[in-house]
Amino acid sequence: MSETRTPVRSTERRAARQSVTISFAGFNRAWAAWIGDRLERRGVRVVYMRWDSPAEETLVDLLRGLSLAEGRVLILVSERYFQLGPRTFEEWNAALQEVVVPDRSRFAAVSVTNTSVPSAIAVLAPVDLTNMGEEQAERRLLDRLDLPTDARPPVDGSGGPRFPGALPEVWGGVPRRNTRFTGREPLLNDAYHLLQGSEPGAGVLTLHGMPGVGKTQLAAEYVYRFGSEYDVVWWVNAESRVTYRRLLAELAPKLGLSTGDEYGERLRVLRDSLRRGNPFSRWLLILDGADEPNQIWDLVPNGPGHVIITSRNPEWGEHNSKLLEVRVYDRDESVAFIRRRANRLTEEDADQLAEALEDLPLLLDQTAGWLNDSDLSVEDYIALLEGGVDQDVVRVSADFPVAFQTAWSILLNKLRDTVPESVDLLRLCTFFAPGFIPVRLLREMSHDDLPEQLTRLLDDPLLWNKAINQLRQYSVVRLESHEIGADEVPSPGESVYLHRMVHQVVGRDMPDEDRREFIDVVRRALAEADPGRPTDTRQWEAYAELVPHLKYADVLNSKDRKVQTLVLNCLRYMYFAGEYTSGWKLARRALNSWRELLGESHPRIWDVTYHYANLLRAAGKLEETEIIERAAAEQLRQERGERDLDYLRVLSGLAADVRALGRYKEALELDEQLYPTYRELLGEQDSRTLNALNNWGFTLRLMGRYKEALDIDQRTLEQRRLVLTGRHLWTLFSEVSYAIGLRLLGRYPEAESVQARNVREYRIVAGDTNQDTLRAEHNLALCLLRGGDRATAGRMLTHVLEGFERKLGDRHLLTLSAAVSHSCFHREHGDIDLARETSESILARYDQLLPQGHPFIIGARANQALILRNVGEREHAHVLIEQALADMAQAVGENHPYTLGCAINASALRNLIGDTESAAELSRITIARATETLGRTHPLTLSARVSYAADLRGLRARQQAEKTEQEALADLESTLGKQHVHTISARARNRPYWDFEPQAS
Repeated sequence: MSETRTPVRSTERRAARQSVTISFAGFNRAWAAWIGDRLERRGVRVVYMRWDSPAEETLVDLLRGLSLAEGRVLILVSERYFQLGPRTFEEWNAALQEVVVPDRSRFAAVSVTNTSVPSAIAVLAPVDLTNMGEEQAERRLLDRLDLPTDARPPVDGSGGPRFPGALPEVWGGVPRRNTRFTGREPLLNDAYHLLQGSEPGAGVLTLHGMPGVGKTQLAAEYVYRFGSEYDVVWWVNAESRVTYRRLLAELAPKLGLSTGDEYGERLRVLRDSLRRGNPFSRWLLILDGADEPNQIWDLVPNGPGHVIITSRNPEWGEHNSKLLEVRVYDRDESVAFIRRRANRLTEEDADQLAEALEDLPLLLDQTAGWLNDSDLSVEDYIALLEGGVDQDVVRVSADFPVAFQTAWSILLNKLRDTVPESVDLLRLCTFFAPGFIPVRLLREMSHDDLPEQLTRLLDDPLLWNKAINQLRQYSVVRLESHEIGADEVPSPGESVYLHRMVHQVVGRDMPDEDRREFIDVVRRALAEADPGRPTDTRQWEAYAELVPHLKYADVLNSKDRKVQTLVLNCLRYMYFAGEYTSGWKLARRALNSWRELLGESHPRIWDVTYHYANLLRAAGKLEETEIIERAAAEQLRQERGERDLDYLRVLSGLAADVRALGRYKEALELDEQLYPTYRELLGEQDSRTLNALNNWGFTLRLMGRYKEALDIDQRTLEQRRLVLTGRHLWTLFSEVSYAIGLRLLGRYPEAESVQARNVREYRIVAGDTNQDTLRAEHNLALCLLRGGDRATAGRMLTHVLEGFERKLGDRHLLTLSAAVSHSCFHREHGDIDLARETSESILARYDQLLPQGHPFIIGARANQALILRNVGEREHAHVLIEQALADMAQAVGENHPYTLGCAINASALRNLIGDTESAAELSRITIARATETLGRTHPLTLSARVSYAADLRGLRARQQAEKTEQEALADLESTLGKQHVHTISARARNRPYWDFEPQAS
């Protein structure tokens, strides 16, 4: 007998009037916890002993050992208590008569089951606690132990374990309890102690192991055993980030949190609620199937509650999670499970079967289930396994048992003989991605012109349910909806979960004719589920559900126009959702497939080329994109002329390419050609015309023509608000561009006001982690920094950089733009060593991504010079900034704000090394150029004027220096205000500097 040394609740109350030892099967732990809590509150000392029944010990010896326990022994009667071993009822009856009858006053019992138990259990006089409320059950318990029922338990402020008949206040998504769950007692105890012993905020545990080992079943059993100690239990499918966010966000209204309908807003409020433990601190989240930690680790809540993750991936240990490996069954667990699943098999049979199936729980479950209904002997079955394995295909994958494929062939034959439609349904499922499969799409699609056998299956609800139930009976699939009752018929709208092991084997074992027909059906189902609006964030959940299935349905080899449109819409969705890498890979496969399938000049080729180039460019593969678009533009120009819309679309992409590569004049020439052409062909308010106008404004901003760019951004924003509404992604993008323009012109309060509102809208529409939301937050952080709120700006810059790194990786231009701001901030207000390390890393990454001479590389070197100045490496800094000044002038011109900023920094370095005359001359020239380009009161011009005053003081031209300084201060006060950080700094005679800021789209 195994004793649980750590109790369910603290049992250190020394004022006990009597002691009770509770003996329980692990399966009934929730009952033991509740009973122990009720007794402890009345001063009873409680000892918990989990019952075990190892085969090597007799029941008589085990019961005699139990009789030595402290105080009275209370047995929790359930079928699980008597099945451990398992032992026959005859053995139990004999042992109870021999041990309990002579000492019956030491024993008592309560029953928590309605199933049959050994008849001799009557000697324990068990009272039934099922099918009643908590108060009545407690009275019965106390009566059975001869304890007073009138005294109210003391209130100690603890909620205590919940009555097992009552669910936690919030409960959702949890699979129904597996009544055949067997063994795993050490794992369950380890999981419990690891979580209970964790510090607040660190209660994250990952159950990891190979496919089919039972990780999900173990997590579900944990919920039912320990769920009474939580007020919130929420189960989430975490196989993809989008599904995880959706299901987790659905918890927010269940907690009574005040949110809107958008997932981003719900998640933000929910995570804050869980972190604070308000309104519930005792919460448990289960993230099932989280095999890609990098996809969701940043969204794992922390706080006083607990998180259980099931995953094949032990890399969760790198994300502040404790790890617990789930292995195959121990042999005694396998034998016990098989005999519970197939009670006709002997212990010897079960041992042989477990040996043949390598103790893998999933395979044991499926095989034992149908063996129990078969007259095939275990020896014959094993002979089939040994004789039927193809030597060329021994394993489905390196993780799977040798016998799996053959065992499945046998099971498929069984299914085919009983309910053949279940095999049809299963085969349809293999053309979806493994895991959760939205079979409702098959029911919702048009059933015209389907193969007769499938029409019958999809049209007849009874046949459909019969097929699903047959698959469920043999544990081939499980339903995604977990709230269905044990005797209810599954809804025809359910999704099912198909294990990847099963998916692979069934996919291989299919006639070619069925394969052709079934894959076409799934393609049609996916196409008909296409919402048709990939830029509408409200439809992103639907697209995120469809995308994983495109590969398995082999949609790229379909000539169906609707299927091809689905592919294009999914690519568009992936672009806006920031799924760049997976997007361009899908687009490249589509381009190659469609060229072969449709021909080089088919219109679909130009559609997919457009999406391919957009995704490549967004992923930072700029030179490759330019080559593709130049070739496409030349071909289209020759075939269709310069006013063809496909040609103009490619030309617009080419402009974006050369713009990103730093060739701004070339980009401007294209933009100035594209906008009037689009306006003439399509009108002022067509979305393509507005896109061309937006791009023109962006190029002007990169060229330093801030006022012109702002005017265009304002026009674009107003038109997009009118045509597309205020919450359209393009409208929000224009709003960011407008706010950036205001900030670059020194209109900081206006910029901050516009940007703060825009960030709120982005979070609602696109969610917290979308790359465009992060871009908006980046500009807000810079607005706050310019406005003097350094603390908030610093926190936000860190958040934005981490968000970009998670979303896009550390080599994306948007990530590098955020890294530049982060480094500049730490140079002045934080950790100079971190700033230097980050700056050096930025330069290395820019060198890999961009051509030499790109303004971003030059600007990053200018920033590096300021860091070197701050750490005392003046000569090195001076050489670096002078080179940056010369290179920037060559790259963008002498009057560009980038060059003017480099000049401000170069004059400061010249002054610092004692070359005061040269510094003053450079400052004077910079003032003239900045005034001409940006105006007398632009912040950059004012910085040059303040710098010139410092240089004049160095030359001892005090009167001229005083006049220059006073005029600059007066303009600073009138432009930014007397208390603005720039004004205060200038008044304190701190020499200004310029931070290069890359404008990445």
